[in-house]
Amino acid sequence: MGFRAHSGRIGLREATDFSVITSDRPCVSAAMFTKNRFAGASVRLNRRHAGAQRTRAVVTLARIANVATGDEGDRNAVEIVRRVGALLGVPAEEVLVGSTGVIGWQYPMPRIRDYLDGFAARSAGAEHATAFSARPVDVATAMMTTDTRPKVSVRSVGKASIVGVAKGVGMLEPDLATMLVYLTTDAEVPRGELNDALHAAVAETFNCLSVDTDTSTSDTVVVLANGAAGPVDGAGFPSALRDVCMDLTLQLARDGEGATKLLQVEVRGARDDAQAKRVAKSVLNSPLVKTAVHGADPNWGRVVMAIGKCSEDTDIEPGRVTVSFGDLEVYPSQPDEAGLARLSKLMTADDVTIGIGLGIAAGRSTVYGCDLSAGYVRINADYTT
Repeated sequence: MGFRAHSGRIGLREATDFSVITSDRPCVSAAMFTKNRFAGASVRLNRRHAGAQRTRAVVTLARIANVATGDEGDRNAVEIVRRVGALLGVPAEEVLVGSTGVIGWQYPMPRIRDYLDGFAARSAGAEHATAFSARPVDVATAMMTTDTRPKVSVRSVGKASIVGVAKGVGMLEPDLATMLVYLTTDAEVPRGELNDALHAAVAETFNCLSVDTDTSTSDTVVVLANGAAGPVDGAGFPSALRDVCMDLTLQLARDGEGATKLLQVEVRGARDDAQAKRVAKSVLNSPLVKTAVHGADPNWGRVVMAIGKCSEDTDIEPGRVTVSFGDLEVYPSQPDEAGLARLSKLMTADDVTIGIGLGIAAGRSTVYGCDLSAGYVRINADYTT
């Protein structure tokens, strides 16, 4: 594909915590970032660098988010991309930096400088091939925080490939979705088409993902296309990119902090797609729905409650609404005792799907998340201790 990667351990945590992805040739790129008003130094720098759509490398540090760190955090982000760009032979403006972890901590720059100096020596000498021998799974592993497993997805499109790596299991509610996602492809794609394909894919995948309704300060999704495999089918590339993003979305949802089940909410018959997504998110994000799913409690009334919270959608009429779990309708045809037992059994599955019909028009949306367990509380109660 013409991409190389490195992963290693600076010492920010016990496991690998540093990675670099770079292309052997210039790239066309597209990127999207969080809308959180406390966006971190990395995101602010990335917005400046990504505008030209020629990003060629991405460096990531785990454990420390570099958010709410003031001018010092900004200077540190600039220094890191400058140093990484220099050792790659790439202009600093073509390098992005991803940071993930605790908010409010400064980077331990002496330790980072020592590692980068050693990395530069290795990558410039006889150890060059070894320095850049990391696999996608190694990069995904080095990005993890409370993730329990790395997320990788690969698809082919003509003679080209798309490889995606992702991290994110908590503070996960989009505007963009809360995570770091890096997508690389050797397809030749014009800038405008690449940008359109990324935005369309994110709208249907990462922006339909939620674990806990909290939007991160560090969200970054970037796609790098170096054109090494030549042009590909114009319709095939956006479809393949969406498939990679959807696969990563489901992996992120299944690995939500403390999650034991994948939860999908499908809404149809809405006034428009925006209303469908709003209603679906209201159900998906309800702690009462999520805990009922976790405990396989057939308390389906929590779903209609969550639909009803969309109080400004006055065209939602209870008499037209239908609710089902899998193929079992629970409203308006309410289950008897045997039906409740069947519902409870359906809710013990690894994948639980709630279907909602609004009976208004043709709008539809599907959103993805997980149940809510005591494990989520434990992880976040002890996050920095």
